[in-house]
Amino acid sequence: MRKILQNHLLIIFGWISIALGMLGVILPILPTTPFMIAALIFFSKSSPRFHQMLLNNAVFGPALKEWEEKKVVSRQVKYKATFLIIISFSISLAIYYNNIHVQLYLIALALVLLFMIWRIKEEPQLQNKSVNKS
Repeated sequence: MRKILQNHLLIIFGWISIALGMLGVILPILPTTPFMIAALIFFSKSSPRFHQMLLNNAVFGPALKEWEEKKVVSRQVKYKATFLIIISFSISLAIYYNNIHVQLYLIALALVLLFMIWRIKEEPQLQNKSVNKS
């Protein structure tokens, strides 16, 4: 009975994490990736079906697979996250153009998020080595 309750709670936490991650796509203050990683962890311990559903997702799946297998993020994912943070925070800064305190808070938050993203270990780049044959 305890194991069943634990599984149900982990599944609920997984879906809450997905919901928060989806909100993070829209809201600049809420990060998406950590919530998707949390959902992946919750589902890996409770529901193979939901775990696989996340890994097969067209949008989040590739980055989550990299994270699960190697605990790394590709540079391309970092570039995309950086772009989205800059765009969404720029829009927020424009909305709060007359409130310097909110703008400073948003700038500080954006810098913290960017710092955290770029501190994550990257997947090593494969280098194309040309072999000259004579």
